[in-house]
Amino acid sequence: MANPLRSEVVRLYKNLLYLGREYPKGADYFRDRLRAAFTKNKSVQDPEQIKTMIARGEFVARELEALYYLRKYRAMKKRYYED
Repeated sequence: MANPLRSEVVRLYKNLLYLGREYPKGADYFRDRLRAAFTKNKSVQDPEQIKTMIARGEFVARELEALYYLRKYRAMKKRYYED
């Protein structure tokens, strides 16, 4: 029987993989770390624990988005204003 949370986990993985393309240390570094994190927890069966991990992954995704927006903001500010 397939786990009903599997689609959420796959969606989260794809989203994080997409966000990792612009990671400051490089996409390969991010992809390797992401793969290691997901394979480390692949044997977890408890739905509550899986939901907790999904929530943490979504938090990481929001933090990455904030990092990228901040980087873009700083680049725009640098173009128009002298420090």
